[in-house]
Amino acid sequence: MSAADKAKHLGEELVGKAKEAAGKVTGNEKLEAEGKADQATANAKQAGDDVKDVFGK
Repeated sequence: MSAADKAKHLGEELVGKAKEAAGKVTGNEKLEAEGKADQATANAKQAGDDVKDVFGK
């Protein structure tokens, strides 16, 4: 997997963490949930990257 893809997915995870934190601070449950969902999506993409790295594709 390319370093650019890994960096992109890490960035997506960080955006999700920021959204979740902002939602907690402001009491916005929807924003907090969006942040958690963004993090889950990014983590799934990172796991896929790891699998591709193992198998060299």
